[in-house]
Amino acid sequence: MSGTTTAAVRLRRRATGAGANRWVVLVVLCVSLLLVALDATVLHVAVPAVTEDLRPGAIELLWIVDVYPLVCASLLILFGTLGDRVGRRRILLLGYALFGVASAVAALAQTAETLILARALLGVGGAMIMPATLSILRQVFPDRRERALAIGIWSAVAAVGAAVGPLLGGFLLEHFWWGAVFLVNIPLMLVSLPVGRMLLPESRGERGGPWDVVGALMAAVGLFGVVLGVKQLGGGQPPASPFTVMPLLVGAALLFFFVRRQGRRPHPLVDLRMFRRPAFSTSVGCIVLAMLALVGLELIAAQYLQLVLGLSPLETGLRLLPLTVAAMASGLAGARMLRRFGPRRMVCFGFCLTAAAVLTLTAMGATDNAGLLLFGFVLLGFGLETTLFGAYESMLSEAPAEQAGGAAAIGETSYQLGAGIGIALLGSVMNAAYAPGLASVPGVPPHASDAAGHSLGEAYEVAGRLGGPVGAALRRAARDSFVHGLHVTLLVSAGLLLLGAVMALRLPRIMQCGEEESAEVELPSPREAEKPRVAVAALDVRDAAP
Repeated sequence: MSGTTTAAVRLRRRATGAGANRWVVLVVLCVSLLLVALDATVLHVAVPAVTEDLRPGAIELLWIVDVYPLVCASLLILFGTLGDRVGRRRILLLGYALFGVASAVAALAQTAETLILARALLGVGGAMIMPATLSILRQVFPDRRERALAIGIWSAVAAVGAAVGPLLGGFLLEHFWWGAVFLVNIPLMLVSLPVGRMLLPESRGERGGPWDVVGALMAAVGLFGVVLGVKQLGGGQPPASPFTVMPLLVGAALLFFFVRRQGRRPHPLVDLRMFRRPAFSTSVGCIVLAMLALVGLELIAAQYLQLVLGLSPLETGLRLLPLTVAAMASGLAGARMLRRFGPRRMVCFGFCLTAAAVLTLTAMGATDNAGLLLFGFVLLGFGLETTLFGAYESMLSEAPAEQAGGAAAIGETSYQLGAGIGIALLGSVMNAAYAPGLASVPGVPPHASDAAGHSLGEAYEVAGRLGGPVGAALRRAARDSFVHGLHVTLLVSAGLLLLGAVMALRLPRIMQCGEEESAEVELPSPREAEKPRVAVAALDVRDAAP
């Protein structure tokens, strides 16, 4: 081994946090992810209490729920690329501080407008935290095999956060007021800020040329418009409504000009040439397809459990818990599967397993079948996490080291867009299959049939008002139509998943470790006394996280 290579290896070992410290860094990053994942779902169970206390209007209530993911998705590219320039740890710590302050404001909000503003600030903090954690994880774990294990743990924490959010929210609501769902963030932030400042390494990409402020704003506003338009579609707005068309058109136009601007600049925010690499573009497509096929389906499944089977919210959460446990298991086993099977077979297997789970769930009917649901949800959780793990790893392994933040932001943005489009698409499929079954129920007036065709919950309300045999007949018809619509939606979802399996055939066959471009890392001392900068030659591995 040459002297240069030996020195590079020595520096790489120093940059990873001196042995066991890198696993402490992983704990700090996992806490970051846990907070963001929790805050995306913890408010859902508190909506009735918020409505009773703050008396928001219908539009205000919609914004209270949606503004957090909307703002977070819009700003991922902005803060991901800014972190590449000014320092990823710096952006992460600022995100911690903003998250803590916004949580306090949300918990103490006295009006709906204040809560909306606080939720928007939480979205800004989440957008600062997410890309930075992936980028720092890449620097701390330069060895691909070791980093894959770290990413598996990281992704398992994401699954825990998504599942624990509603359960934690329900527990806090039983013992405290609704603001307590936000107060839990503050002690974690108070611990994470000093620990992160002391332990997390600073890193940044090459800083050639100025940061493109105009391009960053174009990307943020464009994504805001597209995500808002997609959410409007998923919320039941007509496709031709100006509240749907205008955000989509303005957002799409701004993103088009953003892409043109990046192609012409000598130092772009995001190097769009990454999309010319088959592994990168294919992985992004796989992430979008996986989320498109399953997120809308998850919402429909929750309605099935509560409205068709009559389970309580807590019982519904417990029924969905095996899905989360299976996803955690897949995340922990992901590193070993990736080494053994390679990205191509791993992602194809994940898609096929998820499609098999979805087809298994088509056997669900109007009566409870706990064994079938358990089996289907376990397959679903394991298959989905396997797909996302392999796709993220392949995408980020193709990104240049200096573009780590931008690549992480692209991955998270594709995840959010896929989820939003999935809710709109599968929701439309569900409505198209559900509504015709209620058009000709004997004895039900036309206006009542139209109202019942909007949703199963509304059909039950109409049936309750009608009462008697007519109401009972409408209730049975609505339940049967919903089950039929669920089966159609499952088949469409399975088709999308199989399309993803075909797409994944373009991914690399094996997990390769080569030479990576150098990346600048500032090494933290235990007391943050000095931060010498070194050029680190690392293995050709990039982060991944579902």
